[in-house]
This record gives sequence, structure tokens and C-alpha cells, in this order.
Amino acid sequence: MRKLLADAARTLVPPKDDRHGPLPPLMLVLTVVTGLIDAVSYLALGRVFVANMTGNVVFLGFALAGAPGLSVTASIVSMVSFLVGALAGGRFGTRFAVHRGRLLGTTTAVQALLVAGTVIAVAVAHGEVSSPVRYTLIVLLGLAMGMQNAVARRLGVPDLTTTVLTLTLTGLAADSGPAGGATPRPGRRVLSVVAMFLGALAGALLLAHAELLHILLLALALLVATSATALRLSASTPAWTRPPA
Repeated sequence: MRKLLADAARTLVPPKDDRHGPLPPLMLVLTVVTGLIDAVSYLALGRVFVANMTGNVVFLGFALAGAPGLSVTASIVSMVSFLVGALAGGRFGTRFAVHRGRLLGTTTAVQALLVAGTVIAVAVAHGEVSSPVRYTLIVLLGLAMGMQNAVARRLGVPDLTTTVLTLTLTGLAADSGPAGGATPRPGRRVLSVVAMFLGALAGALLLAHAELLHILLLALALLVATSATALRLSASTPAWTRPPA
């Protein structure tokens, strides 16, 4: 437990000489954003994911088999949007390959613009999720999440993919003491799971007791804060901005 707490503390407040600097806490914020956005996509847009493509592939199979409540079109549109976003994220990763701070700051700024587009769409529709609004949100959020996933991959911070937890949970169990492992980074892995959980919980509660617009505004605020922080902290090109070895 002491090791778990110490690792969690290092993740939230990294030492000045840490090779990833402020990237872990910033990526935990993006993990919360993923939970919020998947709550929107699954609960408000008709049982479709925009960040979890494993779920979408499964949903597509279910839908093609005639399972009720699922849409082949929505699943395909989400996957295509995610792939286009991942392509854009890959391009950003190539452009800012030598400076991880600018990579994160720039791409989260673009994500913020995409989420701002969803805020405008929902506001113009007065909160009504018609078919055009639904697909507008699926496309914009799919683009944002595809970009985030590609950039997280390029940043190379272990156990912080920001969008999927299967390998994180596997690592927690497979690398644990009872399994004979050395339990590397247990705190970071636990925090990643908690961040996703809290984002999803907050999104579901806001949908139940507030409005869709409020969730999107919260996600937008978190993205703007992440972008501004990443760009400010990396302005002098500290060591953590260099690509991981």
C-alpha cells in the first residue's frame, strides 16, 4: 500500500528530474475527458462509443446480427471518424516529434475546437438530439478521440493511453505480487482506472440531473486547461519535452 501511494504521488506531482515531467497528470485529465465523452456517446447518442473502438466493433457485429437498439451506421461513422482523427494525430506526432509539450498542447487545442463544435451544435438545437445533431456529435467527438489516442501513443508515457484500460487492468493483475511480478507503476495504473471511472460517473450523473450541454462544456474546459498548461510548462523546452528513449 505504501508503494502504491508513493507511486500515485509521483504521478500527480512528478519530481523535477522525471523524464515525463507533467505529462502523467495531464494525461490523467484526458482520461477523465474520455470517461465524460463516452458517457455522452453511449447514453445520449444511442449506444455507440467514440473512444472505445473495441466496443464499437462488437456493437457493429451485434447490429449486423439484428440486435435491437444498435445502429450499423452509427458504429461505422464513429469508427471512420476515429480513424481520421488518429490519422490527424499521427501527422501532428510527426510534425512535433521532437517536442512532446507542443505536441500535447497543440493537439488538445484542436480537440477543444472539435468539442466546441459539439457545444455549438447542441446549443443551436436547444439540447434536442435529433438525427443530424447525433451524427454531428459522433463525427466531431470521434475525430477528437482518435486524435487523442494517436497522440497518447506518440507521447509514450507507460500505462496512460487515456482511452483504453484493458491492458492497464491486465498489468495490475499480471504484474502484481501474487502473480510473481514486480508491480511496476501500480499507482499510475490505479489512477488511470479511477480517472476513467470518475469521468464516466460524472458524465452519467450530469446526464441524469443536468443537460448534455453541461457535460460537453466540462470536457471543453478540461481540454482548454490541459492545452494551456502543456504549452506554458514546455515553453522553455525542459528535458521532459524530448521524445522518450
